Amino acid sequence: MSNNVSDPAQAIRDFRPTHEFFVGIDSDGCVFDSMEIKHQECFSPMFIKHFGLQAVSKYAREVWTFVNLYSTTRGCNRFHALIRALELLTNRKEVKLRGVKVPSFPALLEWTNRESKLGNATLDLEVAKGNEGLKPVKIWSDAVNATVKEIVYNVPPFPLVRETLDKAKAQADCMVISQTPVEALEREWEETSLRENVLMIAGQEMGTKTEHLEFAAKDKYQPNNILMIGDAPGDHKAATANEALFFPINPGNEEASWERLHNEGLNHFFAGTFSGKYQDQLLEEFSSYLPKTPSW
Repeated sequence: MSNNVSDPAQAIRDFRPTHEFFVGIDSDGCVFDSMEIKHQECFSPMFIKHFGLQAVSKYAREVWTFVNLYSTTRGCNRFHALIRALELLTNRKEVKLRGVKVPSFPALLEWTNRESKLGNATLDLEVAKGNEGLKPVKIWSDAVNATVKEIVYNVPPFPLVRETLDKAKAQADCMVISQTPVEALEREWEETSLRENVLMIAGQEMGTKTEHLEFAAKDKYQPNNILMIGDAPGDHKAATANEALFFPINPGNEEASWERLHNEGLNHFFAGTFSGKYQDQLLEEFSSYLPKTPSW
C-alpha cells in the first residue's frame, strides 16, 4: 500500500491523538436509521434492475436484505455483498426451478481479492484501465449512489446519539469508521449537525474498517482506551483485529442500545471497567440478533 499523498488513507495515518481515549463510530444503521431505506429502496431495486432478476424479484430482494440487513454479513462492503447475494440466489431452489440465469462476475471476485480500498473511485479506475468484466458492476454501483442521493435524506440519528457523542467527545477523539462513500457520509453528518462531534470521517475510499482503526488508533492509544461502536459483526471484527473494545448497537433494538451506551457503556469505558464481564454480556446478546445461515 503506497504512502504517497494521493493515498486517501494517508489522512488517517497522519491523525494524532488529542485525548487519551478514542471512539470509532459506524454510521449506517448505527448512528442513522438508514440501513432499511438504503437497502430496501436503493440497493435491492438496482440489484433486480441491473442484473436481470425481474423474474425472481421476490427471492432477489429476500437474498439481498438477508445478506445486508438480517445476517452476520450485515454492514459489509457493497462489492462483497454483491458476490454473496449472487451466490446465494444462484443456489436457491426456487430460482433454479424457474430457470432463471443469475449472472456471475469472476472479474469482481478477482478485484475484491486484491484491492483493499473497495470503492467507486478504485472501481472507476479499474474499468478505465480496460477491465470490461467490471463494467456491469460499475453501472450498478453508480445507479445505487444516484438512487441513494435521490431517496435517502432527512434521516435523523437514533434518539440519544447526539447526547452520547457530546458525552464521548468531552474525553475522547471521535471518528466515523464506515464502508459508505465519504461523500454520502459528509452529507448525512452535515445535514444533521453531527459533523462537529467527530474529528474525521473515514469512508470506503480509505480502506476497510479494520484498516481505519489500525491507522487511526492502534499504537497511538492504550488498547483499553479504544472503543468501536457498531451494529454489524464486521465492526466487531475490526475492533478485535485491533485489540479494541466493542459496543454493539443491536439491529432492531437500536434505541435501547444507545440508551445503554449513554447511561452506562461510556462510563464503563472511561472508568476502565468495560472489558471482561461487561463486554462479554454485550457480545452474547449481540450474537443472538443475526443468524449466519438463511432460513430458506
